[in-house]
Amino acid sequence: MTTTTEKQGAIARFLNFIERVGNKLPDPAIIFLFALVVVWFLSWLLSGTSFDAIDPRTGEAIQIKNMLSGDSLANFLSSMVKTFTGFAPLGVVLVAMLGVGVAEHSGYINTGIKLMLKRTPKFLLTPVVILVGIVSHTATDAGYVLVIPLAGVIYYSMGRHPLAGIAAAFAGVSGGFSANFVPSGIDPLLQSFTQTGAQIIQPAMEVNPLNNYYFTSISSIFIILVGWYITDKIIEPRLQKTKVDGDTDDLPKFDEITSKEKKGFLLATAVMLAGLGLLAYVSLPADSAMRYNGELTNFKAPIMQSIVPLIFLLFWIPGAIYGFFVGTFKKTKDMIDAMSKAMGGMAYYIVMAFFCALFVAAFANSNLGALLAIKGAQGLQALALPSAVTIVGIIFLTAFVNLFVGSASGKWALLAPIFVPMLMQLGISPDLTQAAYRVGDSSSNIITPLMPYFPLVVVYCQKYVKDTGIGTLVAMMLPFSIAFLVGWTLFLLAYWGFGIPLGVQASYVYPAG
Repeated sequence: MTTTTEKQGAIARFLNFIERVGNKLPDPAIIFLFALVVVWFLSWLLSGTSFDAIDPRTGEAIQIKNMLSGDSLANFLSSMVKTFTGFAPLGVVLVAMLGVGVAEHSGYINTGIKLMLKRTPKFLLTPVVILVGIVSHTATDAGYVLVIPLAGVIYYSMGRHPLAGIAAAFAGVSGGFSANFVPSGIDPLLQSFTQTGAQIIQPAMEVNPLNNYYFTSISSIFIILVGWYITDKIIEPRLQKTKVDGDTDDLPKFDEITSKEKKGFLLATAVMLAGLGLLAYVSLPADSAMRYNGELTNFKAPIMQSIVPLIFLLFWIPGAIYGFFVGTFKKTKDMIDAMSKAMGGMAYYIVMAFFCALFVAAFANSNLGALLAIKGAQGLQALALPSAVTIVGIIFLTAFVNLFVGSASGKWALLAPIFVPMLMQLGISPDLTQAAYRVGDSSSNIITPLMPYFPLVVVYCQKYVKDTGIGTLVAMMLPFSIAFLVGWTLFLLAYWGFGIPLGVQASYVYPAG
């Protein structure tokens, strides 16, 4: 009989193997460069091949575009700068970090963390971090640039391994991307593609934007509990042998809070809350300029498109007020120096983002990603499996495709016109199909280096452990990914089996139906 200790030892050996193999890979920037070359070669090789896969976006057969043709290479060179500067995660990270840098180097974040640590029991730290990561989805990409690095700081300050904090936050922000009890812009975005797919079969059918809201809300509890167990029982014990050898000199120092620091923090936070109150005041009216067609959560709404600038302002202004109040900033140049230091820490990420942007653009323009997604969906359809097995197949196929095509909306734009009508003919509602997609999409986010923010998380880890590589992060996140994929799948099947409503005006047939 296998003992618990033997099982833990086997898991540790497997994760160590994954880490060793992964860390033998080249630097992430070089991997993206190699991937770009592979895309060029495959696009050339397959460009003359005819495929019967129909692109649901155009209604025409998929055609692989040769990225080595004269026109494509000329366009690649002429648009290289625009491709790099237009890479969405780059602007999100840099603008947010300008504001966060002021708040960090002024001491505002330092004081806030110290106050929080006094009120958060050590044993509840992990679930609180995962919860904050889940809620951060409401603010689009805020979790990647704010929650994940702060989690490392908090764990380090409490005498726990900082990489465990980063892992817990990453699991909440990215692995639990489809678990949230606060509606966000991703809900109406996915619903729009689901409804379009459903109308292929039933032209008059309408899908509610919150058709998965109950399921994603309850899923938050599942993600927190599973993530809590994995962090504290698997990840952190394994990290005890990993020495913290990074540059931690500029991390917050957790001595006692002075009266002046406390007053400065309260003043700066009051200004932040006043700013949030003003934002709520101007956004609440139905005809507010911050809305799009009366909606606040629509991705086209100005308030949703302003999340990153708001993060910048809501940290830059309080950070500056705190700095000048307590004396860490003597003159305005000190504030600019703080922003420069923040940008200096992003230098490595900027280099990786350059190669990542070129690869992502080539992969999308070649249509290789679209071909992969459509062929996989067609293969699943051809198997004609029972409903429950088909749902599991959709989850696992989505998780696999997600390793290559990171955008949640981009994949669903391709897959919804195939999955939704296909399962409707099996008696499965679009709401359940969308829920299955969301489970698969979230579960593998945290183990694919092709996810745009993955290199940034590697950089966060290197601040504490210098030789952190892709293998380190993949091995650290793999237990989360496997547990989420298997556990969340079973959770959805049980949810479906009990006939619990998925969301607002959502429906599905029971398994026996």
